Amino acid sequence: MTPGLSANTAARGPAPRIAAAIAVLALGGCASFSTDGGFEAVEQVAAEHLGKDARWTRSDAERDAVDRRVAQLLAAPLTMDAAVQVALLNNRGLQAAYAELGIAEADFVQAGRLPNPGFSFGRLQRGDETELERGLHLNLARLLAMPTVRGIASRRFERVKQDAALATLKLAADTRKAWIAAVAAGESVRYARQVLEAADASAELARRMARAGNWNRLQQAREQGFYADAALGVARAERLHGATRERLTRVMGLWGGQVQFALPERLPELPDEAAAMPDVERRAIAQRLDVRAARLGVEQTAKNLGLTKATRFVDVLELGLVRNSSNEAPTQRGWEVRFELPLFDWSDARVARAETVYMQALDRAAAIAIDARSEVREAYGAYRSAYDVARHHRDEIVPIRKRIAEENLLRYNGMLIGVFELLADARAQVAAVNGYLDALREFWIAQADLELALIGRPGLVMPAIAGAAPPAAAGPAH
Repeated sequence: MTPGLSANTAARGPAPRIAAAIAVLALGGCASFSTDGGFEAVEQVAAEHLGKDARWTRSDAERDAVDRRVAQLLAAPLTMDAAVQVALLNNRGLQAAYAELGIAEADFVQAGRLPNPGFSFGRLQRGDETELERGLHLNLARLLAMPTVRGIASRRFERVKQDAALATLKLAADTRKAWIAAVAAGESVRYARQVLEAADASAELARRMARAGNWNRLQQAREQGFYADAALGVARAERLHGATRERLTRVMGLWGGQVQFALPERLPELPDEAAAMPDVERRAIAQRLDVRAARLGVEQTAKNLGLTKATRFVDVLELGLVRNSSNEAPTQRGWEVRFELPLFDWSDARVARAETVYMQALDRAAAIAIDARSEVREAYGAYRSAYDVARHHRDEIVPIRKRIAEENLLRYNGMLIGVFELLADARAQVAAVNGYLDALREFWIAQADLELALIGRPGLVMPAIAGAAPPAAAGPAH
């Protein structure tokens, strides 16, 4: 005997109506995978906020295309924008974050699939009588809850999209800061080497003056100490340059021959004006991705709470079609419903837990919004302060030290001061230039933090890097 319902059997009872309803649900609830796996949302965020391309490489051909694009970008001295583009294409950690999209979409598709029916078969022997029992069962509780479960999976999928977009923006900000630190460190190395050359010349002159009897040992020791400090400054600057360059290499995901990329010699100049943002808090709350993700999380938790309450008393509900046949009696056809009796567990603990989780999600969302307001205010304050400090160095301190150096050079040419007095004054000018380099670096880092704070939770601010060169030299190279 063939299990199942025949056409003649379906015409005699409620089975045809149930089967028809299941068929309609099967056609309407069938879910399939999208062509982009939800990555379009990430691409839009990258294009809108960064002006860059984001790629999710899921095949060898796509990986080869990315490698060719990265090679093109690394062929020329790497600008800040090019470094960000390389990181978005090549960072494997970011690609692993994108894989969460595929996992969430798979869960979403699975939530839209009808539960598989169950089939049971029994053979009973009573004397000469043989009875065959066949049953077709469907989890009706899961079927009825499918729209709710699918909605929960859909909201989780949307939240994962937001998380992937935020990971993209954070990597872009980290790349900017790493590029700024690496370029600034390279500039400090070149300046420290110029300081060392001037210190070497000063120390050699002091040795000659001492041999000629024109200087005492104290004066010679001072110049030699300056040279020793300059040599130490070069070593520190080179170590810092290597560390910052390696950090940039990591965020861009480079290895092998790719690590031989070239960087510009100088940071971009300070803008003429700082950006004015009177509505910085409103902009952050309206467009920050972590705030959006928190809202989606609250909605998802609320739906979970509704599902928990809906299945509080009946958590197991199955609908079955039955067909029993015997060699001594007519075939029996019918249906059955099985459900769980809430005699011992009334699910009050599950409901209480769901309600507590919902309140927890509300508090976390509120905390994220409060933190967002504070973080963007802090980021904008740091940006304005860094701009004011860098501008003061550029417009006041460095020009003043330059004018002083020019006046001393005139006096030296007029034989009013000696060469060592000229060098001593130049050391103060070195400190001024180093201060401007540090202030310029801190400004660009503060701007990167502000840009991220407007669209997502900013990362840890890189610690201030002390000037590599000692406060002494023969003159600035800037």
